[in-house]
Amino acid sequence: MLSVLLALAFAAPPAQEAQTTVYRTLLLRAAPGHLQDVLDALEQRLPVYDQAGVESPFVMRHSQGDHWDLMLIFPVRSAEDWFGERAQRWRGAAPEVESDAEFERRIEPWLAWREDTFVEGPALGELRRRDGGAGFYHIEMFVALPGKRAELLHQRRIENDYLEAIGRDANFIFTRVAGGPWDVYTLGLYRDLQHYAEPNTLSAEALEAAAVTAGFASRGAIGTYLRELIASHHDTLATRVH
Repeated sequence: MLSVLLALAFAAPPAQEAQTTVYRTLLLRAAPGHLQDVLDALEQRLPVYDQAGVESPFVMRHSQGDHWDLMLIFPVRSAEDWFGERAQRWRGAAPEVESDAEFERRIEPWLAWREDTFVEGPALGELRRRDGGAGFYHIEMFVALPGKRAELLHQRRIENDYLEAIGRDANFIFTRVAGGPWDVYTLGLYRDLQHYAEPNTLSAEALEAAAVTAGFASRGAIGTYLRELIASHHDTLATRVH
C-alpha cells in the first residue's frame, strides 16, 4: 500500500514536478540516557552519504517544543530514486558502506520511539540553498479537522504571502503522502535564535494591510483562522546538526 501511495505522489505532472520533491521525514526520540549515543552515531553516519553518492538528509535537533529529539528529512526525489535497484541495495545491504537498514538497526536499542512519514515538499535546490545559511529552525506540525485539510494548506500558503509582504522569508510547506498522523508541517529557517526573535519594524497599519492583502480578515485573524482548521498543532524550535 505504501508503494502505491508513493507511486501516485511521484506521478505528478511535469509542471508540478518542477516545484515539488518527495521527502522521507524521520522523527527519533532517544531512550533515557542514550541521546548522546544517537548523536555520536549520526555524526559518524552523515559523511557516508557523500561517500556513497546519496543525497544527505537535513538534520535538526530539538531545543524546545514537541517530544522528539531529532528530525531527519531525506530527499527522495523520484520513484526510481526510492524503488530502484541501487537505492534498495543502499537501504538494505550496501556492500561498500553501512546501509541505511544496518545503521537503523544499530541505533534501535537507543531509541524510545520513531516515526516515518513521506511528504511532498519544496524543490530540493531551493531547500538546500536556504538551508545553507540556517542554524535555527521553527517546525510547526498540524493535524487538520475533518474536511479541512485543503483549507489548512491554503491558510499556510497565504500566511507565507503575508510573511513575504512584511519582509520575512516564507516557510517551507510539506504535506503528508503516507505515514504519520499529521497532515502538514512547515519549516522556518533562521540564522540563529536572535534572527528568529527579531522584531518587525513595520507600522501597525502596514502589517494590517499586508494581512488583508494576503487574504485574512485582519492581522489579528491570522491565528484565529488557523485554529478553526486544526485538531492539533505542535511547535518545535530546533538547531542544526552538522
